Amino acid sequence: MASPDKQQKRAQRAKAKAKQNRSGKFKANVVHPLLANPLIDEPFDDVEIDLSTFDFKDIEENGFDPAHFDDLFQAMKVGEGISLLAMCLVFLQYPVLELVVAEEAEDAATDFMMGLLITYRGIFHDEDEDSAVNWVGGDAFQNAYNEASMILQKKNARGPRV
Repeated sequence: MASPDKQQKRAQRAKAKAKQNRSGKFKANVVHPLLANPLIDEPFDDVEIDLSTFDFKDIEENGFDPAHFDDLFQAMKVGEGISLLAMCLVFLQYPVLELVVAEEAEDAATDFMMGLLITYRGIFHDEDEDSAVNWVGGDAFQNAYNEASMILQKKNARGPRV
């Protein structure tokens, strides 16, 4: 029997292949080549997230449980295996993050995003908070984040995919 890690990778490949088959293979006029990858473009389509139960005020007052964001962190890890830009694209498409950015004050949304990124770096790169903050503030991350933001703005300006 294959290891759990290998089984998970197989399941991800099968999921990506099934989504690719459903969406009619490669789409022409893709805003960016990374968006041709179903693990990067709308990676949370098949993940059930109940936004109606999301309580941002509770997170502001008590912090968040990283286990509640495991689907995000796992998808970010897959994206990071491709490139930093791919990881940023995945991160910015997370429905909970989109909700927080749309409905909360800019400072609160930024703090939430930083918390997620710092937690991700702690889990997958064994970094302390200072190292993670330096990584987020570094040129490589900032450039990838800004480029991902621009790519998603262009994609969203085209309207939803059919």
